[in-house]
Parts: sequence; C-alpha cells; structure tokens
Amino acid sequence: MPPAPPPPESTAESRAPGLPSFQDRHRLGLAAHLGMRIVEQTRDRLVAEIDVRDDLLTTNGTLAGGAIMAFADICGGWATSINLPPGSFTTTLESKTNFFAGCREGVVRAESLPLHRGRRTMVWQTRLTDGTGRLLAQITQTQMVLRRQ
Repeated sequence: MPPAPPPPESTAESRAPGLPSFQDRHRLGLAAHLGMRIVEQTRDRLVAEIDVRDDLLTTNGTLAGGAIMAFADICGGWATSINLPPGSFTTTLESKTNFFAGCREGVVRAESLPLHRGRRTMVWQTRLTDGTGRLLAQITQTQMVLRRQ
C-alpha cells in the first residue's frame, strides 16, 4: 500500500514565526507515511490522529509498537518545535513507552501535553487512545533544545 497523502493542515494552529507548517515540514517523511493529521495545536497541547492500516500492523494484526512510538515521537517533537525560541531546533533525547492495549482498526488519537518546558530541555507526555477512548499507550519523552550556530 502506498503512503497516505499529506494530511490537510489544522485550523487550530499556533507556531513560532518562521516555523513551517506541519504539513510542509513532514510532507515526505515518516509522518506522511503514517498519514498523520494535526487536529489541534497550541503551545500547551497537540492533538493528532492516524488511521490504522494494514501496512502499520504486526503479523498478529495489531498496530505495531514501532508505529505507536514513531507517532508519539513526532507529536512530542512537533509540540516542542511550536515552543522553541527563534533560532533553535530540537531532537529527542529520551523516550519511554508503556503499552496498555492493542488496536486493530479505526483511528488512533495522540494528545501531547507539556510536563516541563525549560531552556535546554522540554518533556512531553503523549497519550494514545483508540476511537472509544481506551488508552493504548503512554509515552514520556525528553526533547533537547539546541541553538543553531
């Protein structure tokens, strides 16, 4: 199955001046392959969705843990990007995932909330739920804030 087309840009957008839109930044990468859609983004909350598709499943028919982790990592990284000072960029320093349930179909929603927004690091917690609101996974990641030289 070919990668999903880029998602439409969210209307609830708030980003730093000069930061490209999510769609522009991720039009060819893993986010595009996952089919990520930004539902809401502010400096305090990021919500995104993906559709469960056959090419994202394990041989047991559930959404792959790697797809879950990648989805959450991109969400936390983008949430950090929205909060960066001018001339900065970010990279993931650490990530921890707890898996609670499998998902075989439907839409998976990620909600990223800040736990810490410092000058050198930011920590985001991302909760992934299925269409019924059942918790699938919770990811806590630390993003390093780097200055362009």
